[in-house]
Amino acid sequence: QVQLVESGGGLVQAGGSLRLSCTASGRIFVINDMGWYRQAPGKQRELVARITDDDRTNYSDSVKGRFTISRDNAKNTVYLQMNSMEPEDTAIYYCNAKIASHTTWPGASDYWGQGTQVTVSS
Repeated sequence: QVQLVESGGGLVQAGGSLRLSCTASGRIFVINDMGWYRQAPGKQRELVARITDDDRTNYSDSVKGRFTISRDNAKNTVYLQMNSMEPEDTAIYYCNAKIASHTTWPGASDYWGQGTQVTVSS
């Protein structure tokens, strides 16, 4: 009923940049928080950045000053601009959103994208 579709992953050299996008579609009334998480091989999924519906943001310490999260509410899309990338940023990146339908609002459910691979070579 709700889908999150990510794009923009790929291979980049250390010091380079990538921009991830994630668009939500389906039975959407309100999108609350949106965010990006990542999971490296052998590690737990971790928060990268989140943005509220009024554009307040928070970042993990490892990406502060290098990554920027933003959203376009008219397009139901969240972005992650990744600059000065490091090999340690290599992971599968997942989009997350808390979304309410017309029938569930104000209650919202968690939705996840399928993930997009980001690889940073040294």
